Amino acid sequence: MREIVLDTETTGLDPSDGHRLVEIGGIELYNCIPTGQVFHRYIDPQRDMPESAFEVHGLSREFLTGKPLFEHVVEEFLVFVGDAKLVIHNAEFDMRFLNAELQRVGRSMIAFNRAVDTLALARRRHPGLPNSLDALCVRYGIDNSRRTKHGALLDAEILAEVYAELNGGRQAALLLATGDIRVERADIIVVRQRPEPLQPRLSADEASSHARFVEHLGKHALWLSYIADAGETPELRKRA
Repeated sequence: MREIVLDTETTGLDPSDGHRLVEIGGIELYNCIPTGQVFHRYIDPQRDMPESAFEVHGLSREFLTGKPLFEHVVEEFLVFVGDAKLVIHNAEFDMRFLNAELQRVGRSMIAFNRAVDTLALARRRHPGLPNSLDALCVRYGIDNSRRTKHGALLDAEILAEVYAELNGGRQAALLLATGDIRVERADIIVVRQRPEPLQPRLSADEASSHARFVEHLGKHALWLSYIADAGETPELRKRA
C-alpha cells in the first residue's frame, strides 16, 4: 500500500486569518517502508513572518522571498501524492492549510478521509500520555536530536519512523533462526541466537510420561518424527 508521510510549516495557526504555507515535506512509503522518493519545497508566502512562527521553524521572510509560489509547485505536489493516503501528525492542521492553498489557486481540495492522523492513532494506543512527535520519539527510542527546529522534511522523516512503530513496524517481521541473521533493512529487528540456551521446562516425570504416551500411538505416530538430543533444540526430520 502506498502512503505519503506529510508535514508542513506555516506563518501561523489559521489559514482563515491569512496565514500561509511556507514549507511542504513528504516521504513516500510502500507497506510502511520508505522508498527513497521525497517531495520538499519552500514556498514564498507573500506576507510577513510573525516572530512566533519564526521561533518554531526558523524560516525568515528574507529566506523565503523569491522561493516558488504555491501555484508553481502545486502540480508537482499533486502528482507526487497521487491518490495515496496522507499520514500526518495532527492532520486537521495541515489539511486545512493545504486545502486553503488549493482553493486559492482553483484546484480541488483533498478529502479529509484521505488523512491518517498519527496523533489520533497515538492517543488511542497511549491514552492519557503525551503524544507529541517529540514525546513519541522518546517513547519509541527514535533519535530526534537533529530536531532543534521544526522542519517539514525532517519532521516527515521522523514521523515515518513513528508511524512504523504505531503499526508495529519494527516487529512486523518475525524472524526465527538458529544462528545470527544479517539484515540490511532498518525496519526489521535483528533476532540472534541466545548465548545460553534456556533450561528445559519439562520435568523428568513429565518427559517420561510423554514417552510412554507416544509408545501407545504406534510406529507411524507423527511424534516419532521429532528427535531431540539432550541439550539440543528439537528438529523435524523426515523418516526414511
